[in-house]
Amino acid sequence: MAPTAGREEDATAAPPICVHPAVGRLVLAQAHLELRKEKGNNWSSSSHLSRPVNPGRMGFFFFASRAAARFFGDARTSYPGVATTALLLAAASSGGLVAYADSGADNASEPSQEAPKKKKVVVLGTGWAGTSFLKDLDCSKYEVKVISPRNYFAFTPLLPSVTCGTVEARSIVEPIRRMLEKKKKDVTFYEAECFKIDALKKAVHCRSAVGTNLDGNGDFMVKYDYLVVALGATVNTFNTPGVMENCYFLKEVEDAQKIRRNVIDCFEKASLPNISEEEKRKILHFVIIGGGPTGVEFAAELHDFLVEDLVKIYPAIQDFVKITIIQSGDHILNMFDQRIAAFAESKFMRDGIEVNTGFRVVKVSDDLITMKSKSLGEVSVPYGMAVWSAGIGTRPVIMDFMHQIGQTNRRVLATNEWLRVRECDGIYAIGDCSSITQRKIMDDISTIFKMADKDNSGTLTLKEINDVLEDICIRYPQVELYMKTMHMLDIRDLIKDAIGDSHKESMVVDIEEFKNALSHVDSQVKSVPATAQVAAQQGHYLAECFNKMDQCKEHPEGPLRMTGTGSERHNFRPFRYKHLGQFAPLGGEQAAAELPGDWVSMGHSTQWLWYSVYASKQVSWRTRMLVVSDWTRRFIFGRDSSRI
Repeated sequence: MAPTAGREEDATAAPPICVHPAVGRLVLAQAHLELRKEKGNNWSSSSHLSRPVNPGRMGFFFFASRAAARFFGDARTSYPGVATTALLLAAASSGGLVAYADSGADNASEPSQEAPKKKKVVVLGTGWAGTSFLKDLDCSKYEVKVISPRNYFAFTPLLPSVTCGTVEARSIVEPIRRMLEKKKKDVTFYEAECFKIDALKKAVHCRSAVGTNLDGNGDFMVKYDYLVVALGATVNTFNTPGVMENCYFLKEVEDAQKIRRNVIDCFEKASLPNISEEEKRKILHFVIIGGGPTGVEFAAELHDFLVEDLVKIYPAIQDFVKITIIQSGDHILNMFDQRIAAFAESKFMRDGIEVNTGFRVVKVSDDLITMKSKSLGEVSVPYGMAVWSAGIGTRPVIMDFMHQIGQTNRRVLATNEWLRVRECDGIYAIGDCSSITQRKIMDDISTIFKMADKDNSGTLTLKEINDVLEDICIRYPQVELYMKTMHMLDIRDLIKDAIGDSHKESMVVDIEEFKNALSHVDSQVKSVPATAQVAAQQGHYLAECFNKMDQCKEHPEGPLRMTGTGSERHNFRPFRYKHLGQFAPLGGEQAAAELPGDWVSMGHSTQWLWYSVYASKQVSWRTRMLVVSDWTRRFIFGRDSSRI
């Protein structure tokens, strides 16, 4: 059997191959020659190794060499003679495991070649941003650890459907370990909650979400080289009294399950014989505070649940049911096109859903909601169940970290255009816990002018501007947005007002004219919305940057560096959000959609488009099949009204 260099014995190794004693003696002679070379011929020819070996006597020593190799492992590298002796003993005992003993000797004589140590990447969170990052990251390049208090990913756009049983909770969740298993790489997951980020020591402090160890301590620390913060956001109550104690929320799967149970509780309680009509109206008054996409979709789902299922099994109390939406703005869905907002309001009016716009909730007690408007003042209404969907807030761990790094006057973490937390090395933030701070072009206008003025003439020609225009548009996307908004075709249109003549081929501008031409560009700087679509795109972008980090250090692909130090160009192109559209299901098998290019779609056909898009966006075939089967079940059998 030929020796196999570098092979270590393990539990899956093939059984020993025994050879003829004559072959064993040949191997013994060859090994003796090799040993003489290794020791510089210092051993005498009269050594005991040159005498005939009694295989019976050597059986014990053969067993001992096997045991030493098993239990001492790499210690053989310090004593190559011992390993060689083990080879001779093995050969003398009829050649058993000669290949194994010889490979140990070969390895011992060569220095170990250790692979380069991988950088440690710690990911906090398994929401849209964190999961998208992990899905696209090349984990073979890094040592990846994932920390999250929940061991699954939830498809949050379908949470309103879970509240009424249109879709089951387990149909929209995918175990995070199953997703990591598909990576075919070693990725470690800890089900724990991060309660402190130590940027100075490059460590995160965590607490187990599944109990403590034998010492009663569930805290531990994880070091990192790169930290990706994707913790999402929590609810924002705006410090309104009574909200935390009396309202339901819709941020997690557990929230949707609580709402579903409480809806059934309200109907069961109102069905009791000792409940008056006034109490029934109060118990069956469902109030949604917040007229954004989440609140509107929940109201639509709840209305469908009532008219399609609950009125059939609770016919005696159907006339007491009421749904109300309270919105502080002038319209619901105010982040959508005005045509969609008007369509939603008119449909809800036909369905009997009351929409109160221009009201701000100031207090929530256990049976009354107090709201205020400019025209009517304070108004109090009784309710049976209230769902708060009026905004997002900052998690305590993010607040603590922001105080550490001096971002005390912000609601979320501030990052640059490459999603790195400002003033922090190796820390990135994506998703709802962060916001991109787009640098304004007027802050760098003098530097840009100087960089474009290659001949130091004090003026810029069209050619000089065009030479850096692409880099300017990449670094400052508001330039391109402004030109598009103002229907400008090229740079001529942008600067023509500054010089008064756009027809000269030799058009030149000085620094003041250049500033004047770009003075209104920064008005197009807008923050990206806190949506699942944005979080997913940020996770994908950051994973791509990590995958080609070494490559882009040598060959940067970003725009010219306008400020700061370093190479002439940025390593990467900055993050650019691409809006792909958004949906608003309105109940009754109708939906509204806002699509790129100022396209708006409303009605029954849009609802089927919603079905197809949301089914295709599921993270696995498992959840895709479960969601589609839940929709089919609902069409055939209706929603389940059991309280489990």
